[in-house]
Amino acid sequence: MQSPHSPRNLFNRLRYKHLHMLVALGSSQNLHRASQILSMSQPAATRMLHEIEEMFGCELFERLPRGMRPTALGRQLLLFAETALNGLNRCAEDLSARQLGGYGYLTIGTIMGAAPRLVMNTIAEIKTLQPQLRIRIVGDTSDQIIRSLEQGKIDLAVARRNAAMDSQHYAFEALGNERLLLVVRKGHPLLRRRRLTLEELVGAWPWILQPESSPARIAFDGELERLALPQPADIIECGSVYAMQQLVQLTNALMVLSETALSDYLKMGLVRALPLDLEERMAPFGLLWRQSEKPSQEQSTFIELLRRRAAELRGETPPAMVDG
Repeated sequence: MQSPHSPRNLFNRLRYKHLHMLVALGSSQNLHRASQILSMSQPAATRMLHEIEEMFGCELFERLPRGMRPTALGRQLLLFAETALNGLNRCAEDLSARQLGGYGYLTIGTIMGAAPRLVMNTIAEIKTLQPQLRIRIVGDTSDQIIRSLEQGKIDLAVARRNAAMDSQHYAFEALGNERLLLVVRKGHPLLRRRRLTLEELVGAWPWILQPESSPARIAFDGELERLALPQPADIIECGSVYAMQQLVQLTNALMVLSETALSDYLKMGLVRALPLDLEERMAPFGLLWRQSEKPSQEQSTFIELLRRRAAELRGETPPAMVDG
């Protein structure tokens, strides 16, 4: 006799509406708000949650005085529900694109540091080869991009690995790195100097830096540690690269960012690099994909073009294209 919680019984009983309930409850962590999201009464939502928990034979959400939160098993099931729904949506988008005479659908997540010279050029190249291929670009931090990859919201990621990433399920291929620059506004008094040291700058000037968890900040803090220097006393910490670019033009602050993020502003002369090399390097970024899935033809083409472009940027001979 089969257990009521056996995979076959779960397959027969689990419905699309159950997945939606899990995702709505996981995002809101409140049964009333989840019922509103699903356009159903709260008693009906309560019954559905009991039905799902009975189906799996365990408590999936811990009931709190105000709201609820997923248990360890609940978090695992939430990830499955998110991935399943996103996969179904992606499949529907791909089929719709092909029915309209297109060549499929491709969603790419990328950190902004890799976007200008690597990802965008690769996208332009694949659109030349397949003009009707529908492409969506998601720009975010590495952590958020990896989360989107886990949830099935994107097909491929160009990001940095994080410590929490499950390396057994996701493959990583390093593609490149970024150099840190120390920049100021045009007309800054320090631009008249030919030689500078980080030691004299740390305590004497205000700084604009990214949050401590960002790759650029980690590398900058590593530079300070290597030179046995303290943290600057006067810091504006900002998570928006755009806001940082505005602030540095309005103040006498020194700003540390990757060369890629600064390239357009340097070309326009809005900021100027100081004559000081920062030796610490940011962690390499690379291509991430789910190992359990065979890449589609569109994904394979994009990966091949991306590898060629990355090799060119590194000054290497790019690999030959594979036909078909």
